[in-house]
Amino acid sequence: MRQVNSKLEIREHRIFSEELKKKAIKELVSKRTTIKSLMAEHQISANTVYRWLYKYSPYHEQKCTLVVQMKSEELKNNELRQRMAELERIVGQKQLEIDFLNKLLEIGSGELGFDLKKSFSPPPLNGTGSTKGSINTS
Repeated sequence: MRQVNSKLEIREHRIFSEELKKKAIKELVSKRTTIKSLMAEHQISANTVYRWLYKYSPYHEQKCTLVVQMKSEELKNNELRQRMAELERIVGQKQLEIDFLNKLLEIGSGELGFDLKKSFSPPPLNGTGSTKGSINTS
């Protein structure tokens, strides 16, 4: 409802025929009329004109958003599972390497007579003093 000259103007619900809509849009597309002139001639809003335009014109389509997923969720999950298996394999190999090196240190410590893990320098060989930093192999 709109108020015009302090009187209430009640707008009637109008229904336009398909033929009239198609004709109006055909004239608009062929540039024989403008949107403003259609609005004035038929007493319709710009929204109505555009709605007709999107519906009846082959050249004007309403913009829509299309969501395209490149990979399905199942494919992503399979790739993640494969990556996780690969990383678990790598961690397992590293653990085997650590176990091997620890065993090597244990065996070396037993044969040399001192703990290789705790001490990086061998004990004095001649018992007269420290041989830090130098190893006498004569």
